[in-house]
Amino acid sequence: MTVIKHKEQRVGVFIDTQNLYHSARNLYKARVNFGAVVKDAVAGRKLVRAVAYVITTEAGDEKNFFEALTKLGIETKTKDLQIFHTGTKKADWDVGLTVDAIKMSPRLDSVILASGDGDFVPLVRYLQTVGVQVEVASFGQSTSAKLREAADDFLDLSESPRKYLLQAG
Repeated sequence: MTVIKHKEQRVGVFIDTQNLYHSARNLYKARVNFGAVVKDAVAGRKLVRAVAYVITTEAGDEKNFFEALTKLGIETKTKDLQIFHTGTKKADWDVGLTVDAIKMSPRLDSVILASGDGDFVPLVRYLQTVGVQVEVASFGQSTSAKLREAADDFLDLSESPRKYLLQAG
């Protein structure tokens, strides 16, 4: 499918923060420059909304991170880290992100999914059936091949890691 990007296109960006964070940490031992990711993914089009789905921990260390996202014009939706009696931890926003993308899709021409998680393939396919172009932005080495195949376009953040990463600190 040919990908069309023009300045009148209405774009929504949905960021699977945990997915990009862990990819950047595991691949590069660095943090993601979310501002650069959103800027390049939007590519001069009309940004309707950018939402980052984030997990809060008991320590609350993420307060500065949330403030930084807000300053970039990225809305944050938070959910507490679940810790089960077995000690297992769960931090998952997949369903929330999916529902928001579907709810907003009538007002968008293109959805940008900032995640490499293959669990989003059904979302990609659904959005395409209702006429929404779906683009994925994530680190190539940690992106599901099925997600890359399903998307209309793929921005591989690994092609310019310096651009999309902040130095660890």
